[in-house]
Amino acid sequence: MSGADMERLFAAGEDEIRGAYTTDVYFERTKKILLSKGLERTEVWAEFTLGSLPNNWPWAVLCGTEEVLRLTEGMNVDIFGVPEGTIFTSRTQKGIRVPLMNIHGRYTEFGEMETAMLGMLCHPSGVATAAARVRCAAKDKRIMAFGNRRMHPAISGVLDRSAYIGGCDDVASKIGADIIGREAVGTVPHSLMLMMGSDEAAFTAFDEIIEKTVPRIMLIDTFSDEREASINACNLVKDLKGVRLDTPSSRRGSLKEIIQEVRWELDSKGFNGVEIIASGGLNENSIRELMGSGVSGFGVGSSISNAPTLDISMDLVCKNGSSISKKGKFGGRKYTYRCPHCLSMDVSLSESDNIKCSCGAGMDVFETQLIKSGKRVYKEEPSEIRRYVLSQLKQLGEL
Repeated sequence: MSGADMERLFAAGEDEIRGAYTTDVYFERTKKILLSKGLERTEVWAEFTLGSLPNNWPWAVLCGTEEVLRLTEGMNVDIFGVPEGTIFTSRTQKGIRVPLMNIHGRYTEFGEMETAMLGMLCHPSGVATAAARVRCAAKDKRIMAFGNRRMHPAISGVLDRSAYIGGCDDVASKIGADIIGREAVGTVPHSLMLMMGSDEAAFTAFDEIIEKTVPRIMLIDTFSDEREASINACNLVKDLKGVRLDTPSSRRGSLKEIIQEVRWELDSKGFNGVEIIASGGLNENSIRELMGSGVSGFGVGSSISNAPTLDISMDLVCKNGSSISKKGKFGGRKYTYRCPHCLSMDVSLSESDNIKCSCGAGMDVFETQLIKSGKRVYKEEPSEIRRYVLSQLKQLGEL
């Protein structure tokens, strides 16, 4: 069957997103009404905030800004916001929502994009935050993002970029690797062992066929005892970098003790440099339990890709220069402030306020212009954003 004869997949294409085909239909109807009533020139300020963080998280990582800017570039709007990768709290100590982004322009210019813009921020920020929490648990150990299989393939690049920005070292998909400017990484799936008929046949075939630039990390839990399989891998694969343990929970017992046994066996046979990678249902809590076991790194999937979505909302706070808001929100164009020492945040209606942090330091206005009259004036590469995230985690004492 040719591609032309196949039914299309359900994922939206870029043209459909930019054309507002994915938006909630009431935004389309709102625009139609405003145009019909001659309100197309009404200028507004809209702010992006959230009321609380999931799972009692004390902080979150803002992620997805770059895609929002790509979506809105060319619209006649001005956008201000905290830099992508900022670690933030949802509210100030006084309970005021912290604006993460502000858009100024005619509502009919950008309002129809609310659904898409929020989607580009809410899930990526959750994923980046979960990745950052895993990074805090793993400290300096290597983390590989393995979560794409748990979500729709249409967002593989989004997931990998978000996981990388949050603190993962590597990603598994080629599209994600292209986006972050790195090589995709992987080990060996159980299916290779099962298709080849044995660990030994799979190990030697991988080493024979796959280009030498690909690190040799062999999966050792398909058929035999992990200790035995690890030594077989060392003997059969030249320049073996590591072995991976993905032992199913039904056979696992104590994964920490299995890792310790494998580490002992490797070291006793002279393979001290061979790394041990653990994977399979890991999260920030189980990773903390495995620290000190001899593990070298982690492959983490669902606990990052299935992260709670941040409930960011977009609200109108000014119309034609006058403060407005719906019930439960605070009107007026606001400025976000942050303490340079403890990273606490505050909010003011003035960009020249004198705000003191509870730690005693003075706070600074903490926003930058992202788009000016429809043109990009801000851009950071994923690697730069990731370094920014890690530096903040260190400043907070999390790393």
